[in-house]
Amino acid sequence: MPYQNRVTPYSQLIATPERGTLMGNRGCLHDERGEIRRDFVGKRWIACLLDFRGRKRAVMTPGRYTELFFLDEVTSLAAGHRPCAECRRDDYNAFRRAWVVAGLPSRGALPSADEMDAHLHAERLDAKGGKATYPTRLADLADGVFVVVGDGSPLLFFAGLFWPWTPAGYSPPIHLTDDAPLRLLTPPSISAIFAAGYVPGYHPSISRQ
Repeated sequence: MPYQNRVTPYSQLIATPERGTLMGNRGCLHDERGEIRRDFVGKRWIACLLDFRGRKRAVMTPGRYTELFFLDEVTSLAAGHRPCAECRRDDYNAFRRAWVVAGLPSRGALPSADEMDAHLHAERLDAKGGKATYPTRLADLADGVFVVVGDGSPLLFFAGLFWPWTPAGYSPPIHLTDDAPLRLLTPPSISAIFAAGYVPGYHPSISRQ
């Protein structure tokens, strides 16, 4: 039976056989039986490569961080994670540069990991501790963001279309009207980073349609 460690754009952890294209963590979330007991520990939520320097880990080792898996980078960013500074150094630095171009707060020439994590954490959660969403308009969307209509399924905005998310990839795109009541799942600062030029990674199912 698969572990409950696959992350949706809603930032929820689900159990599904599909592995995804990125790994990450947000602290030790599981108990000694490999069962999820909390949603996060701390503010450092990162997304990492599946393979880095041949390192091997036993998934859900008691007392170690919980290995999380994402369909693709845009899913990880919608959930509130950012690129890892070690295994994805080039992406991390590109993310920092776009952070500055977007006019987001930084005490230095480039933001530190702690600065970004604290700022993003304030955008991840609503007043009840759930996934924060934000009202938005079709005209304001940048490629790579996720939106929802009502309590519906996550929709990736890409190339002017909306692509329904599934754990295995994206379903055929749909159109929405200009007046659809959209809510942004992707944190607003990450949406601004996309608009500032950061180009995230997408699951191959996008290119096959």
